[in-house]
Amino acid sequence: MKNIKIVLVGLPGSGKSTLGKQLAVQLGFPFYDLDELIVQQENQSIPDIFYKHGEGYFRQAETRALEKHLDAEEAMVLSTGGGAPCFNDNMDRINSKAISVFLDVPLSQIIQRMNSSEVAIRPLFQGLDAGEIFAKLKDLYAARIGYYDQAKIKLSGDDISTELLISELMSLFRS
Repeated sequence: MKNIKIVLVGLPGSGKSTLGKQLAVQLGFPFYDLDELIVQQENQSIPDIFYKHGEGYFRQAETRALEKHLDAEEAMVLSTGGGAPCFNDNMDRINSKAISVFLDVPLSQIIQRMNSSEVAIRPLFQGLDAGEIFAKLKDLYAARIGYYDQAKIKLSGDDISTELLISELMSLFRS
């Protein structure tokens, strides 16, 4: 049990970082945010990486950071960017080395969470109104659900908690 890795996947705004931090505290594990790891690794912001090098380069950097942390000899909770599981066989990589958890939060809940400051830090949603954000999230969900559904644990609804996740993890360990 000492090197357990728990990797959270789901749409932008589904609460991966928030829940991940809470879970890490409860388990006494370090918490990592994949986007922050990419920024450290590349020594530039995510918008800069996209602007200067393009999405292809970003996805390769994302995979390198993911591999490095999945191969680390430590237990951890890791939140991924919404697209991370969908490129370069990353979902297979995650499932082979970690317990994957899909946070399946209703789109209406995600819209409520995405206040203007939240949208400002997400390049994907900048300049969009609520209706456009909803449409974009709906398209992302349709495109990514096939990857997210491969997760070992799926939590659905708008009241996902660390207690619920820990209960699901314990069920998984018992089986």
